[in-house]
Amino acid sequence: MVDKPDRDVTPMPAGLLNRTVRTFRKVWRTAGLPGAALPEAVEGTLRDSELEKLEREFRACLVARGGEIEARARAARLGTTYLALDTAGRRQFVEVLAERFSMDREDVDHAISEYHRRRDEDSEGDETALDRLRSALVAPRVRLLTRFNELSLGVKFLVDLRADILRMSARSSALAGLERDIKALLVSWFDIGFLELTRITWRTPAAILEKLIEYEAVHAIRSWDDLKHRLDDDRRCYAFFHPNMPEEPLIFVQIALVQGLAGNVRELLDEQAETEPVENADTAIFYSISNCQAGLAGVSFGNFLIKQVASALSRDLPQLKVFSTLSPVPGFRQWLRETLSSGPESLLNEARNNVLREMAPDTPPVETLSRIVETPGCLVDPAAESDGPELPTVLRQLCARYLLEERSGTRALDRVAHFHLSNGARIERINWMGDPSPQGLAASFGLMVNYRYLLDEVDRNNEQYTKKGRIRASGTVRRLLKT
Repeated sequence: MVDKPDRDVTPMPAGLLNRTVRTFRKVWRTAGLPGAALPEAVEGTLRDSELEKLEREFRACLVARGGEIEARARAARLGTTYLALDTAGRRQFVEVLAERFSMDREDVDHAISEYHRRRDEDSEGDETALDRLRSALVAPRVRLLTRFNELSLGVKFLVDLRADILRMSARSSALAGLERDIKALLVSWFDIGFLELTRITWRTPAAILEKLIEYEAVHAIRSWDDLKHRLDDDRRCYAFFHPNMPEEPLIFVQIALVQGLAGNVRELLDEQAETEPVENADTAIFYSISNCQAGLAGVSFGNFLIKQVASALSRDLPQLKVFSTLSPVPGFRQWLRETLSSGPESLLNEARNNVLREMAPDTPPVETLSRIVETPGCLVDPAAESDGPELPTVLRQLCARYLLEERSGTRALDRVAHFHLSNGARIERINWMGDPSPQGLAASFGLMVNYRYLLDEVDRNNEQYTKKGRIRASGTVRRLLKT
């Protein structure tokens, strides 16, 4: 399970990026204006004369010179120009948009003064002055951005444009302002009421199935056979779509229908495992959530996805009683490494020291733990079995502390924990060797967590966590803190 923070902007897979660019150009090719007013396919930085052409085209588009149809054509031409530029040229493009079409502060000051004057002198003029102030507070670039919403694929273009801006290093305050403007538009356009929840099956068009393979961010889909297994009778996959991006999944979730709480992701992903009769399942395990559009980072609808999927599953399979995730703990090992280097005393009580001394009698406990942190692969070495069953308990105890007590402000330090806690889940169980893959060992020594969604408690848990920072956890997890 994955939750991407606001600034997690994993690039679109190269294959999808190239196909997307080709699609934009094909759709917009006939919409552009004749002539060569704008730079195309430029490598490196744009010359001053080319930047001036860009600005003139932006202004012509802004004032709809030649009418609305021509304004849309200019927007299409600006879009195809942007797609043809390399990284340096694209940065210049967005800098022109950000810096030369920002909010006019003098105009804002004048509108504020006018509003105060009208309010004091003429109450009937309040609304007119207030409308003027509202208009002054909207940067001209926002009106330019909305031109793209009128184009076929325009919403997708703006989503990808924001992803590019987020990736640009050393962003200026002007670029940060442009990014916020685009995000504000996307938040309004991607309101949950506009989105459609769709079940993905083996009969779903291949173009969308291919995107699921490339967008999968948690457990890589290795082949079409692997994907078919994940869409089998005892599996479910759901995705959100936007009507203006009908062939682009926004976020998708993969579910395994099983008996009892699952604690090992390899067993869930085993292509050779027999398909279980779905009527025997009593538990839905959400084992992967992938955000597909980097440009929608911070536009939250993952919580709605989980609630809607749980509701859909309950309708179709009323025997399901438990809705839970099987999630990674991406920050645990790094936190443990940093805490060991800054203050190991807080980590090692007498019982844990005794376990570590039994493993290496001639080595200080803190050094033994440090060795495990730096070489997590040793945990799956057959020789490690001689370390006894106590070591898994030690690591689960430390993980419980990390999840329940370590914070960034009032939010849980672990980003996946924060995602599920803010969506109303509780921490149900910490599983030893839930993911013994190299990636799982590197992130969290193979530990995985079940976050359970009790549907009648979700709203209350969400309020307690978001307003007061209170984390709900099962008694089993809380007892790990006391030992």
